[in-house]
Amino acid sequence: MVYQTFCDMTTAGGGWTLVASVHENNVNGKCTVGDRWSSQQGNDPNRPDGDENWSNRNTFGAVESATSDDFKNPGYYDIVAEDMSVWHVPNTLPLEQWSLAAILRYHTNNRFLSLYRGNLLQLFKQYPVRYNIDSCSNRGPSFPIVYDHGDKESTKMLYAANSRAEFEPGFISFRAINNERAAMAICSGVKPTGCNTEHYCIGGGGYFPEGHPKQCGDFPSFDWLTRIASKEVTEAAVLLFYR
Repeated sequence: MVYQTFCDMTTAGGGWTLVASVHENNVNGKCTVGDRWSSQQGNDPNRPDGDENWSNRNTFGAVESATSDDFKNPGYYDIVAEDMSVWHVPNTLPLEQWSLAAILRYHTNNRFLSLYRGNLLQLFKQYPVRYNIDSCSNRGPSFPIVYDHGDKESTKMLYAANSRAEFEPGFISFRAINNERAAMAICSGVKPTGCNTEHYCIGGGGYFPEGHPKQCGDFPSFDWLTRIASKEVTEAAVLLFYR
């Protein structure tokens, strides 16, 4: 299969292929057009899986605009990988600036994707991102990360104090569930220890049952009341690489 992508041939020996980016185009637009990693059809209890792009073969976006729009290429489901690398890159930056401008860069080195047939498509088939699939006490797996830029302390400081009290930095985590049984896909850089995961995890199913309008979306509740996540992390795309 032939498709356009971006490769990082430097980090930890290189060989990393960009397969997706999660970009919040409008943090005030809750599950509206552009929220491809949650739901573009609104906050709908009849669509608990949302757009299902974590666990299907849809593709969208272009590699050159991966910091300006959501991106997913066939490598997301076609590559059989062992590890992931994640970059948090300020919005709209051109690809030649991504590495140096990233506010965080980190990777796994424990071959965890081998447990899930080599990619996130298969991981999320095992751990569906769906409302009411399970409770906060039974979330998905977490794996330690190695920092290439940034550290545990700088990760913590990207989020508000009340969020810092309910996660452990230095991990990447999957299928986190909140108090109201809504599911988030990835907690990038942290392992949840509490249940307000909507404040520091990304992606989601199609329904967030809490009545407050500040939930749902690709960065579901990063703008809760006064900003719960820093402007720095809210206005950065999350780039996902395989190796």
